[in-house]
Amino acid sequence: MVLVKGPGLYPDIGKKVRDLLYKDYLADQKFTLTTNTEDGLVITSNGIKKGNVLLADINTQLKNKNITTDVKVDTTSKVMTTFTVDEPAPGVKAIISFVVPDQKSGKVELQYWHEYAGISTSLGMSAKPIVNFSGVAGNQKAAFGTEVSFDTATGSFTKYNTSLSITANDLIASLALNEKGDTISSSYYHAVNPLTAVGAEFTHRFSTNENVLTFGTQHYLDPRTSVKARLNSHGKASALIQHEWRPKSLVTISGEVDTRTVDHLAKTAHMCGISKKL
Repeated sequence: MVLVKGPGLYPDIGKKVRDLLYKDYLADQKFTLTTNTEDGLVITSNGIKKGNVLLADINTQLKNKNITTDVKVDTTSKVMTTFTVDEPAPGVKAIISFVVPDQKSGKVELQYWHEYAGISTSLGMSAKPIVNFSGVAGNQKAAFGTEVSFDTATGSFTKYNTSLSITANDLIASLALNEKGDTISSSYYHAVNPLTAVGAEFTHRFSTNENVLTFGTQHYLDPRTSVKARLNSHGKASALIQHEWRPKSLVTISGEVDTRTVDHLAKTAHMCGISKKL
């Protein structure tokens, strides 16, 4: 793991409020089982039920010094392999990934952390690849970043987003312009105390003139058990409880209900399994 204090990479902007509002909430039934061997091999099995369809995969992870190898096999017979090299040079991480049998899926990514910047660039391993670039400038108090994707096959930009984040003590505020300028989002995250945090996000889509406002909170009942809840302006209310029954192994139960419907049955999606924090 690269350990450099600074603004981080582009996905780190607004990450705390996104995790609070969306992480671990489940729309489908999911089961995850993780086992660890003495030689450092981690094996994770996932099963997700979507309606009458059951999807499953097995992922193995092995760390050897600064190299991590991940191999994932799913029910569609796809094999995804990822090699991650931590700090081949100071502040640098290199990632190589590909999917078999998709010959055009190969990708090489380089990430660079600096005290005042974070840069990530990736290139598809094909004749006419998609090139991705993101950059962040600033520090742990204020950061500004952008990300773009360019398709060399069509000669056009497929993505361009930009974000701004400001951190003051226990409060984080961010503003983002996404989807080629079609949506703008503002959010805030507030650590009320060491056990409780609240957050909110407001998103406006220019093409449809639609607004969505989402509130959420998280509270730790004890060092291993947390509860979360959220409510958006469409009347969807969600809640979950998560317990770390052993280090880095979690049991999570979540549910959702549409508060606008008078005659409604709670649409509850739950997960009762064991998962691994990465």
